[in-house]
Amino acid sequence: MLSHQLIKRKVFPEVKEGRPTFMILIDNLRFDQWKTIEPIVSEYFNVDSEETYYSILPTTTAYARNAIFSGMMPSEMAKMHPELWVGEDDDEGKNNFEDEFLSRQIRRNNLKMKFSYHKIKKLEEGRDLADSVNTLFSNDLNVIVYNFVDMLSHARTDMAMIRELAPDEAAYRSITKSWFIHSPLLDILKEIAKKKARIIITTDHGTIRVKRPFKIIGDKAVNSNLRYKQGKNLGYEGDKVMEAHKPERLYLPKQNVSTSYVFAIEDQFFAYPNNYNYYVNFYKDTFQHGGVSLEEMIIPLIFLTSKNA
Repeated sequence: MLSHQLIKRKVFPEVKEGRPTFMILIDNLRFDQWKTIEPIVSEYFNVDSEETYYSILPTTTAYARNAIFSGMMPSEMAKMHPELWVGEDDDEGKNNFEDEFLSRQIRRNNLKMKFSYHKIKKLEEGRDLADSVNTLFSNDLNVIVYNFVDMLSHARTDMAMIRELAPDEAAYRSITKSWFIHSPLLDILKEIAKKKARIIITTDHGTIRVKRPFKIIGDKAVNSNLRYKQGKNLGYEGDKVMEAHKPERLYLPKQNVSTSYVFAIEDQFFAYPNNYNYYVNFYKDTFQHGGVSLEEMIIPLIFLTSKNA
């Protein structure tokens, strides 16, 4: 199952009268990171089912998470909801309309349900939601998007201190577990566990530790992601990448007739010949996403019920 089918095929069937469903999407949560926090979650919930599904390409928040909430692939979003879809050449936030995408998907499926949507990007927002979570039990569906793990991934690129704390996968899992233990998200889960509820924990994509640079050339309009490139006249040598010269076959939007996509595979990352050594030294051994790897594409889907309710 691809991520754009998640809500229709897995979430909506879980919504039942008299029992609220909470869908908690932890951005950039790899399957191994879920396994590190599972013992903590299991203190309060029964793990009824542990599944995996596939993120779409590119494995980035802008594409994969919008696909989840819209129930559509990127080219379909761009065509049917142009006022909500934000393309690569726009500077504004690309995930500002997730609640509206979700609302439209609910209406499109002729469902009458009361739902709420909450995006947590700051510590204070998480604390506020933990204090008010009891007000959500009158809803049929409550969606909570938690951004910390994704911020940790990007912080590891930008901050030398984080790079020291999380130099490899084991340390990355450890710091994720430490955050979770002390986070408002755990407080939210504890409050939900006190009542009869269904919990779905998932994510939009994973991440991979990149080690090998791959030279690529593009014009100024090419996007900055290190695991995929979109543009025209992309130049590179070798075939150790995934090419999409006809993006429509992957349901990807095209900025113009000659637009193509190139995805890094395995543990590669794209680097420009200009400032090549800087790119290699700065980004090697960082965690990135957007390309094609098991770590980025195979993501957790966990179904839980309150243990003590």
